[in-house]
Amino acid sequence: MTPPPLPRRVESDPRADAVRRVLVAGAAPLWTGGDVVVPRLARTPALDAALLRARDAGRVRRGLERATEALDAQRRGLLPGQDVRVSRLLVCAADGSERFYRTVERTLRAHAPRVLGLVLDADAATLGRLLLDDAGATLRCVLVEHKDAVADVLLAVAPPTGAVLRS
Repeated sequence: MTPPPLPRRVESDPRADAVRRVLVAGAAPLWTGGDVVVPRLARTPALDAALLRARDAGRVRRGLERATEALDAQRRGLLPGQDVRVSRLLVCAADGSERFYRTVERTLRAHAPRVLGLVLDADAATLGRLLLDDAGATLRCVLVEHKDAVADVLLAVAPPTGAVLRS
């Protein structure tokens, strides 16, 4: 898997290569019969904090249906060739059904390359607790919007300075 061009803020950051390595290192198909390969990421305090900042800034849409509706509406406003960089992240829990991941796959195909899918090493209950502040809530997927929030989340996956990334 080669990630599409990342947001300019990520590409110009000294950690850009580390971000790309992390995205490629854990990449796997969304589901056993799928052909869309997405990064699978471990939860880290930095990643959790970046997702919370995005949520607090109003840059997170909850649920696949809302995400797809927003992406469809945004695509209508794009000029041809305008969407050549990643500008949105579709972050999914790791415990979705095959049907769910097939739908995610269709969404990612329809909105490539501007939407990068990520599977977080967390179940829907954990993602719900993190982003909804509700111990009983579940959340299978969120769309992170806006270039600053997307860059913040992507930069959060880079290992801390001085850390060694193992493949």
